Amino acid sequence: MANKSKNLKRQAKTIKRLLKSVRQEYPRLIIVFISIIFYTVLSLVAPVYSANIVDMLWNHIQDAINEGVKFSITWQTGGREILILLIIYIATAGLYTLQKFLMTSFSEKLSLSLREKISHKINKLPLSYFDNHKKGEILSRATNDLDKMSEALQTGLLTLFTSIGTVVGSIIMMIYFNIGLTIVFLVFMIISMVLTKTFTKKTLNYAIERQNQIANLTSQVEEAYTGRIIIKSFNQENNSIESMRQVTEQVAEATRKADFMTNAINPAIRLVNRLGQVVIAVFAGKLLIEQKLTVGVFQAFFQYLNQASEPLTEASYMLNSLQSALASAERIYNMLDEKEITKDPKNPEVVENANGEVEFRNVSFGYTRNKTLMKNISFKAKKGQKIAIVGTTGAGKTTLINLLMRFYDVNSGEILLDGYDTKKLTRENLRNNFGMVLQDTWLFEGTIAENIAYGKPNATREEIIEAAKMARVDFFIRTMPDGYDTVLTSDAENISVGQRQLLTIARVILCNPSILILDEATSSVDTRTEIEIGKAMENVMKNRTSFVIAHRLSTIVDADLILVMQNGNIIEQGTHKELLDKNGAYADLYNSQFA
Repeated sequence: MANKSKNLKRQAKTIKRLLKSVRQEYPRLIIVFISIIFYTVLSLVAPVYSANIVDMLWNHIQDAINEGVKFSITWQTGGREILILLIIYIATAGLYTLQKFLMTSFSEKLSLSLREKISHKINKLPLSYFDNHKKGEILSRATNDLDKMSEALQTGLLTLFTSIGTVVGSIIMMIYFNIGLTIVFLVFMIISMVLTKTFTKKTLNYAIERQNQIANLTSQVEEAYTGRIIIKSFNQENNSIESMRQVTEQVAEATRKADFMTNAINPAIRLVNRLGQVVIAVFAGKLLIEQKLTVGVFQAFFQYLNQASEPLTEASYMLNSLQSALASAERIYNMLDEKEITKDPKNPEVVENANGEVEFRNVSFGYTRNKTLMKNISFKAKKGQKIAIVGTTGAGKTTLINLLMRFYDVNSGEILLDGYDTKKLTRENLRNNFGMVLQDTWLFEGTIAENIAYGKPNATREEIIEAAKMARVDFFIRTMPDGYDTVLTSDAENISVGQRQLLTIARVILCNPSILILDEATSSVDTRTEIEIGKAMENVMKNRTSFVIAHRLSTIVDADLILVMQNGNIIEQGTHKELLDKNGAYADLYNSQFA
């Protein structure tokens, strides 16, 4: 009972948020509701009017038979009434078409609104969210869940609205014609509602399970695609296929259950309704024979019977579809409710073209509050200095850089840029002063020139070429079929890993940042290329503060300050000579590379 109450509250909250999301579409919904009112009225008037026409025609036919003359329909003997009935039916169809058009537009606008919110949300989520969620799961919420919700709302919501008015109005008219037959119908309707309630409860659970399994499948596909080279190199194709097969079977099983519950309700309710119609037909036929019902009323009653039973059947089906839509919407809103990065200050300090003085002052940090990785980290980088960060894998080198760029916020302490606490700057202003080259290259599908100019879209072709020359990549680019206009394919697989790295370096050079961050920037290139990049970077790093994460210690012997990290903390700092003289952790690390 507690779970039932909790589910109802959860669904009510989701519906309320959906309505709030489409507040600007209220005029469209008002038109739909007005249209539904007229549609319902005309749907209820048509059978009554047709009953009068049928009775009138029946009487004319009887008179013609008794007089022995040929029966014909004229304007005076039913033609006018039939035309009016035709106009009613045409108006009904027109109103329904209008509703359909408006609801389709409504659901698509809702979907667009939520897609935009998800897009904005992704840019505001902390990196810890992406650390704890699979890529495929996030993609699934922005694609599969939204499509499922939009599809259900386009048809389900409209059917539900029209069904309520039609069913209630039809039952009232049925009571007006014959209360006894209506009671029989209501008995079978109650049976239908009980079945609907049973199916709906199970459908929601199965719908949630299906969407979760689809998210798992999306993650599996994404992993198999990005890791396809590793899979092939280790001969793990069969294991990958088997893993994919298992996930696919889980999706198929969850889908089978959800679709069965969604689709089984329709024939089940229809069967109950048909049984009810058979029983009603027997009793109505008896009343017709006893002349307690006219032919017109008989056919009108069955029109109302169909108008009440068919929408009831469709509403039962659509209620299950809407359960799936609510499950998808709930997953979307759960993502939108995730904790965001801290907001930028309302009145921020501004640092343009920073001098490059950076200071860590008693900084402590942990990815979770319970586990502190860094404790009281302090060091200072002066303008134009080269700061090298070394240590074994997992020592915390990249974490230190992430804190410097405010990808994560420190638990305590301060990080200063030119004497300003970086928390008092906007993230955009802070990062405009940095240029970052990562070990993992990222290039998008576009021309080489567009990729180089990613951080400075308004750069001229001359500026792009100059940056490429400084990165020692101009010659390679000119050997490509279309030079700087060569289009890179997905993941830039038409060029080598080293060439991709050179392009990312050119991208940073073009931005001309005050401070450089090189995270193993030359790890993917050969020794000759590394030397060329080193020469280029020497020119770029002149009069600029630079942070270099390096595994090959020979590349940082000229650093002004070397930070030796272990288990998240700086255990030694100094110049190359000072650290060798200490004969500590750095000396051991250095000597091990040249042993």
